[in-house]
Amino acid sequence: MDTHHFDSNGVDIAYIDEGEGSPVLLIHGFASNIRANWVDTGWVDILKKAGHRVIAIDNRGHGKSEKLHDLADYGAPIMAEDAYRLLQHLGIETAAVVGYSMGARITAFLALNHPERVSRAVFGGLGVGMVRGVGAPEPIAQALEAASHDDVSDPKGRAFRYFAEQTGSDLKALAACIRSARVRITPELLAGLPMPVLVAVGTDDDIAGNPDELAAMIPKGRAFHIQGRDHMKAVGDRTNKAAVVAFLAEGS
Repeated sequence: MDTHHFDSNGVDIAYIDEGEGSPVLLIHGFASNIRANWVDTGWVDILKKAGHRVIAIDNRGHGKSEKLHDLADYGAPIMAEDAYRLLQHLGIETAAVVGYSMGARITAFLALNHPERVSRAVFGGLGVGMVRGVGAPEPIAQALEAASHDDVSDPKGRAFRYFAEQTGSDLKALAACIRSARVRITPELLAGLPMPVLVAVGTDDDIAGNPDELAAMIPKGRAFHIQGRDHMKAVGDRTNKAAVVAFLAEGS
């Protein structure tokens, strides 16, 4: 995996750019990175074999991108602008965009604010929770700031702390990221999305919310249920990958 860097309005952002064909931009979830979300799970190879040029971004505060510790430096709309500038940097006029969990929120803001750049979108790991919210961020932030994961009693916070340690993340940067202002996405905004959108959520996911409800808010939305998978395991599921590859092929 060859990592490249570019300047996104003063922030150093890491990305990969592999393969040839119609471009697909991948945006990972909270506490993850390009390798954990997309490379090790087989997404990059599968999409390249399907005839795509695969671009993936390390969101600010994550992976090999710059680590910022100020709440004002985060939020999905700000991170969506990093993705937009990456497409500009690479001279890509339009791309399909696949986001997972936090990456789905970032994908939504990219599609809302720059619809001409997004040919079709996948909201992975986030259903109606995109509109209704997915719970208070503070227990996760406190878990990230705890002396060790053994000191964390909140189950969700403990899971994210353990995952953040597995990915070698900057815990202070992640705490700032999750505490940042959450700009609301409304059904009215989603109703204005012009591109096809696939909402893919695990049937055992207790974070994302119902995918059918979110898909119904989007004119060209549809849902895919990833059978027997929770929030952490759905991303690498083979049926999920197959559904996304088929969805992307509709626009090629």
